[in-house]
Amino acid sequence: MRRSAALGAAVLAAGLLASLPTTASATPRNPEQIAITAATAALSSHRADIAGSTADGYQVFRTIVDPSGASHVRYTRTYQGLRVYGGDVVIHNAANGSFAGAGNGLAAPLTLSTRAGVPAAAAAQTARGHFTGTVTKVGSPELIVDAADGRGALAWETVVEGWAPDGKTPSRLHVISDAQSGTVRGSFDEIETVAGTGNSLYLGSVPVDTTLSGSTYTMIDPSHGNGNTCDMNNGTSTCTNFTDADNTWGTGTNANRQSAAVDAHVGAAMTFDYYKNVHARNGIFGTGAGVPSRVHYSSNYVNAFWDGAQMTYGDGNNKPLVSIDVAGHEMSHGVTENVVPGGLTYSGESGGLNEGTSDIFGNMVEFYAANAADPGDYNVGEKIDINGNGTPLRYMYNPPLDGSSHGCWSTSTGGVDVHYSSGVANHFYFNLAEGTGATAYGTSPVCGSAPAVVGIGRAKAEKIWFRALDIYFTSSTSYVNTTTPSNTARAYSLSAASDLYGNCSVEYKAVQAAWTAVNVAGSDAPCFTQDFSMTATPNAGSVNPGSSATTTIATATTNGAAQTVNFSASGAPAGVSVSFAPSSVTSGASSTATITTTGSVVPGSYAITITGTGTVAVHSVTYTLTVNGPPGCSGTNSTDVAIPDNTTVSSTIVISGCAGNASATSTVEVHIIHTYIGDLVVSLIAPDGSAYVLHNRAGGSADNINQTYTVNLATEVSNGAWKLQVQDAATADVGTIDTWTLNLGGGGPAGCSGTNGTDVAIPDNTTVSSSIVIAGCAGNASATSTVEVHIIHTYIGDLVVSLIAPDGSAYVLHNRAGGSTDNINQTYTVNLSTEVRNGTWKLQVQDAATVDTGNIDSWTLTL
Repeated sequence: MRRSAALGAAVLAAGLLASLPTTASATPRNPEQIAITAATAALSSHRADIAGSTADGYQVFRTIVDPSGASHVRYTRTYQGLRVYGGDVVIHNAANGSFAGAGNGLAAPLTLSTRAGVPAAAAAQTARGHFTGTVTKVGSPELIVDAADGRGALAWETVVEGWAPDGKTPSRLHVISDAQSGTVRGSFDEIETVAGTGNSLYLGSVPVDTTLSGSTYTMIDPSHGNGNTCDMNNGTSTCTNFTDADNTWGTGTNANRQSAAVDAHVGAAMTFDYYKNVHARNGIFGTGAGVPSRVHYSSNYVNAFWDGAQMTYGDGNNKPLVSIDVAGHEMSHGVTENVVPGGLTYSGESGGLNEGTSDIFGNMVEFYAANAADPGDYNVGEKIDINGNGTPLRYMYNPPLDGSSHGCWSTSTGGVDVHYSSGVANHFYFNLAEGTGATAYGTSPVCGSAPAVVGIGRAKAEKIWFRALDIYFTSSTSYVNTTTPSNTARAYSLSAASDLYGNCSVEYKAVQAAWTAVNVAGSDAPCFTQDFSMTATPNAGSVNPGSSATTTIATATTNGAAQTVNFSASGAPAGVSVSFAPSSVTSGASSTATITTTGSVVPGSYAITITGTGTVAVHSVTYTLTVNGPPGCSGTNSTDVAIPDNTTVSSTIVISGCAGNASATSTVEVHIIHTYIGDLVVSLIAPDGSAYVLHNRAGGSADNINQTYTVNLATEVSNGAWKLQVQDAATADVGTIDTWTLNLGGGGPAGCSGTNGTDVAIPDNTTVSSSIVIAGCAGNASATSTVEVHIIHTYIGDLVVSLIAPDGSAYVLHNRAGGSTDNINQTYTVNLSTEVRNGTWKLQVQDAATVDTGNIDSWTLTL
């Protein structure tokens, strides 16, 4: 990963918003791209909601589009080019693209001088003095705006690296010092730890996923992103992968070094599976990559830590710290820092929420694992015996039982260690899931005179907490915030509950009650006195262009009296209309929605939002419409898709009318514009979800991908929605999916597209051509046929490029435009509906001037 203070073209300045790429056709864009476009507009038009100023700049961090079509785009912020610590923003838009609110930690727009009164050298010296332990390196101070408290102050951020006082725990301490006075404003350590000691291992006999090479098994997990477990050999630098001859690992005792590795390896796998299967997150990093686990770190090291990339476990005094809830806890720090820009700041109340989140999900991983030797509970680290007397590290049901944690919020909560302020979140979560009073896991008291809480169960509670983290939390979210009252865990978890279960649902009210029970109040929106629910059955369908599909929209009165509900639809692409019969009902009745397509609709998958507007309440459901492509075993998608930093995007091609399975020599032609292809992981996703990696962070600083990959897809059914998925796995560089073509071969009719990759020289003042023969493709071509052209030429203003149909008709694509620009790499959309598909098509190129020459590199025709 490369970091850069200069955000360049990726930055969206509030005064002049950078526009997104456009295409030659009017085809619908990727949902993430649409979300970014709408959010970018909101940054300017709703500046007050984000406390924005004309000196601010914004960079996309993450984009999420809900099944309903609602979107959530996270941004980091700069001020006069300086990074704003705590200035991240979340823009929420409704399914129709309208602004639905913003998450923001600033109380007011930033207005401050960026001239430092304290020199960088003095800031570095201050940071060094703030470090406790042995310093090995003091980084160069970075001038930033510290807005963690909701207000902006010019500050220096200095990273001091070294070893904690124990001489074994690594430390990367970020020290924030005031750039005018020199005083320390705050600090946090990147290395997040848990301490403990014990006497035995924990899970009994369990399956372990390993890799066989020759006759040797290695503890590398191919089922979970190739996460590996290695032996630090009681040192602090070199780690050796565990190997074995018979694939039987460990003895369940410390006498065998593999035993602790089994616990760590299974803990990493279970945490991976938990996030994937419960929250649809592809591993800790969201990329499908596994987590390295290092065991037997140092000598008698009573600690375990997450350093941003891997897990490290000490052996304790006699009991390795590899219990499954500790593994889940530490790796959940990785989820938090990959979801929220910079993570939940690791100090004050936001730090307590950070630790509480890891406690919550660490215990949910333990429940998910369902291992009889270590059953799920709400105790943190009970197996590692931190106190030497069998008691756990923390108690979620009654946090003060550990002697230090806060179970009820007070004005002093933000001033205690984050491992203790986490108690408020832990206690809230327990109350939400299990309720207050006597439970199977312990007795949970209420704070003060708060009413008792009836729990909604872990399955719902964990969904609410994850959505609050994933969609709403900012880096400075806290329990109580008088500066920005909306930037609180109570407000955001209520938004999550409303999204998942409905406003003022039983679950929503349980969230309110659970926060009240830990003394966290809020100004929550009033509940509806009347409400209804709405469903679509079925909620998805596939059609050929020109056909229609239907779905039943059912309503039910859920609160108060019945109300009139009027139906509408949004998100339908050009060529698709939605009608309702009847157009309105009294809640409790149903309507039939008919989704009608024209012959010109562009193939693809579309999320159509159906909204029911009641007298009092409004609800929406999503219907996913798949429009099949033309008959054949190939297709091209030339709609540009933006690739922001640290984001995964995709582009879809729908194959239909292609009988049987795909070919063992299927091809994927990929054209991606990107300034550092070493950041990219490019995969083909089959209709059944199988992933075929085409490009995995190779190429370093090279620009752009223009390559055809051959893939064995013989086990995949040809028909369905195929996706080109592109992950940008590092910061600083962004790009665009320009176009891609999929050719499956297969056993069906010949495809309605073709590619000619044979180079044809283009001499001066000469006309040349390249041919593609289309056969077995009945009927006329599409009104939205595409011609993807790649020509190498040093002066494209010399060129006239035309498509010549089998009957001799000429369609001019490029007519001496572009001047001295080099090369043509463009996809043109052409109305060929009057042309018969079958026959010989030619790309004709005329060089109409002297001096510059070139060649036709390749071209693809999709009819």
